[in-house]
Amino acid sequence: MIIGGLEKLTLLDYPEHLAAIIFTQGCNFRCHFCYNPLLVLPRNGSDEKEKGMSEFSPQNLFLFLRERVGRLEGVVITGGEPTLHPDLPEFISDIKKLGYLVKLDSNGTNPEMLNRLIKEKLIDYIAMDIKAPLDRYEEVVNTKLDCNKVQKSVKIIIDSGLPYEFRTTVVPGLLTKEDFRPMGELIKGATKWYLQNFKSDTDLVDATYRGHQAYTAQDMIEFAAIGKEYVDLCEVRGE
Repeated sequence: MIIGGLEKLTLLDYPEHLAAIIFTQGCNFRCHFCYNPLLVLPRNGSDEKEKGMSEFSPQNLFLFLRERVGRLEGVVITGGEPTLHPDLPEFISDIKKLGYLVKLDSNGTNPEMLNRLIKEKLIDYIAMDIKAPLDRYEEVVNTKLDCNKVQKSVKIIIDSGLPYEFRTTVVPGLLTKEDFRPMGELIKGATKWYLQNFKSDTDLVDATYRGHQAYTAQDMIEFAAIGKEYVDLCEVRGE
């Protein structure tokens, strides 16, 4: 497991639980708006030192987790894309042995790994990003992919019996109001879908998006109203 960073405490990323966030290194997407370029793109040593994002050793990570037993309740594993790592099940198993709940953030491109983690009872909560309507997915994630895998992951998650959420970052120029109906159809019947407004005041995978204007609060409310036609709960997060 290649660990790109650790956030020692979050009150927001794991609903109703105090948690730490583990960031895995590497992603198979190149989303223009991604605000974790150091976890997505290849890095050199000087870049890591300048940004304070050197890799965190598994030994130090588990030392930290053992020290926090009884104070933290959960661990969020995010990225990058965690399911790219073949040793993810073993890594999570070691975390579970310490008594932690585990939330996984994923882009849904590895349904086989998701299925294994669910069947082996290694995860307790799943969050999957829905990037775009299927016919525009490659444009938004900026790479080739098999959209059938995204569809399979959606079904696996909805049928899992676990708490879960879908979420979409809404970027002007990449998503329009008309895109929310086909996205809603993709996850129709789901329990929760959160919409996150684009933030451009940070380093992004595509630097040309830095400083771009986001949608208005009213726009986001209108998008969420469309989403509510397809899922039990669709809300704007972070407004």
